[in-house]
Amino acid sequence: MRQAEITRNTLETQITVRLDLDGTGQARLASGIPFLDHMLDQIARHGLVDLQVEAKGDLQVDGHHTVEDIGIALGQALAQALGDKKGVRRYGHAYVPLDEALSRVVVDLSGRPGLEFHVDFQRARLGDLDTELVHEFFQGLVNHAFITLHVDNLRGDNAHHQCETVFKAFGRALRMAVEADPRAAGVVPSTKGAL
Repeated sequence: MRQAEITRNTLETQITVRLDLDGTGQARLASGIPFLDHMLDQIARHGLVDLQVEAKGDLQVDGHHTVEDIGIALGQALAQALGDKKGVRRYGHAYVPLDEALSRVVVDLSGRPGLEFHVDFQRARLGDLDTELVHEFFQGLVNHAFITLHVDNLRGDNAHHQCETVFKAFGRALRMAVEADPRAAGVVPSTKGAL
């Protein structure tokens, strides 16, 4: 059962994330930031993972703590659900277009946190989400999932399209990386023998 539940309580946020890597793309999302919920839904739907997020944060300050801490909790859930990573494909990649926008995401379940994030958003806000917080979300996720992630928006004039292609591509790349490899059942995909 590749499932996890993480609760993160701080003076700034109270967050619970439930993740099932072998789900069907179902999502129940209540981050307090509707545009972020829309993006998290893309991860679930295109990653074919079941995802629940319940968050209460200090949104009266701004969205930073909430967005970053959801990324942290999701990263912790991903690491827990993956366990020893035996039998997974390890690597995943996806190109996703949306009208004029095109993004590429490549993931390695490497056991080492690393983020290359290259998205030049054309607007500072998308609904109630500051676009600079998209980087913070993925940084928190990467640091706590111990994965290497390359995110590149290759083109795009519409910030909504740019952001949506990034989250869809992440979902698709994650789906590929966590997928069971029938030719490598019970084997850690590394010459080190551990990830």
